[in-house]
Amino acid sequence: MSYRDVASRQVLIWACTAVGARMPVAMAPLALVFLVRERPGGYSLGAALAAAYVIGEITGAPVLGLRLRPARARLHLTGGLACGAVGFAGLGLLPDTPSAVLCGFALVAGAAPAAATGGLRTLLTALVPERAAAQALSVESMLTAGVWAVSPAAVAGLALGVAPRVPLLLAAASMASSIAGLWLLPAAWGGDDGTGSGARAGGASPLKVLTGVWPVYVTGAASLALLGLAELVLPALLEQRGIGVGWSGPLLTGMAVGGGLGGFAYGLRAWPGRLRTRSVLLMAGVSVCVTAAALSPSAAVIAAALVVGGTLQSGAMLTRNLSLREALPSDLLAAGYSVMYAAAGAGYAATGSLAGALLREVAPSTAILAGVGLTLALTAVGWWGEVRVAARPPRDADGAAASAEAGGTAPAPGPAGGVEGMGARGAEGCG
Repeated sequence: MSYRDVASRQVLIWACTAVGARMPVAMAPLALVFLVRERPGGYSLGAALAAAYVIGEITGAPVLGLRLRPARARLHLTGGLACGAVGFAGLGLLPDTPSAVLCGFALVAGAAPAAATGGLRTLLTALVPERAAAQALSVESMLTAGVWAVSPAAVAGLALGVAPRVPLLLAAASMASSIAGLWLLPAAWGGDDGTGSGARAGGASPLKVLTGVWPVYVTGAASLALLGLAELVLPALLEQRGIGVGWSGPLLTGMAVGGGLGGFAYGLRAWPGRLRTRSVLLMAGVSVCVTAAALSPSAAVIAAALVVGGTLQSGAMLTRNLSLREALPSDLLAAGYSVMYAAAGAGYAATGSLAGALLREVAPSTAILAGVGLTLALTAVGWWGEVRVAARPPRDADGAAASAEAGGTAPAPGPAGGVEGMGARGAEGCG
């Protein structure tokens, strides 16, 4: 196990391209608030624009991800990123237009490039040897953590120090630059080349195969939702504890740095146990960390809890991405990653709504504990679903399982048989 397998010129180009595509995503919510905060009802309008952006992401990712084909990957991704850049540019160039127009731009900026995350992730794993898939995904995790650590400070500094429209114009330029990077990368990734679990059992439809791994999406949503809740409620929690709200930024940066460290540590070795077991243990650890942050009156303890929680959450999310890689055929990996992206966004939005509702009635620490309870419930449902799917006898479209019971021979398990194509390979450590 080594990171040497991912140290190549192509991966470096991919990294630059991914930064260009993902920086706008990390900048968008805060940039939208700063864009309109000086207008009448500015903060409410900013929240509405951010909601429109997130709704665009949640709807665009699965819809466009299902249409993403390995043979035409570059063209699909280029079109989405170009439309996304237009959406960001519209927001930055026309900040005084009616609210409905701004919401439309925000919706396009969120929806159009939403499949890029899944497509770029699949392309990354195609650029490295099969044995280095875990290391490649760890590199992606570190890169994402760095982007999220830098973006909030960049948005605030540019919006307050230069002009509110500048972060969105920078986002448009960044997304446009990622298009140029795509043309230095392969135009397509391989079809069903042996990655994942092979061909679809019985010629099952893409939608059926993707929905068959629903437990992975549930636990993926839970892993992001919990730290998302901590992020959203953190300023109120600090105020409750008598700690300066200005510490929110450094604490969240520490959490992002922890995520980068977690991604690096996960890729250093092959870890024992099944992917679903690792995921549950890591999610339990994240829950303990967030609970400690909610209950502690000490800024130092809160900071340490968030750093450790970010570290564990990064590992949990990596287990989910590796689970999808085990469970899906290679031609559906981009779609699966896109659905995961949408599920994580939905989980983040749901916990944000829960936090907003609870904060009107209870203390911030109580709101966080309620979110921990919800996350643990989602984790339990996801784990139960993975166990159930793994235990289910494989079936093809012609009902071969029934003929096996009558004395025939059952087909070999394929990805339509469920999440635990993760079974034997997952237990080996996915490295």
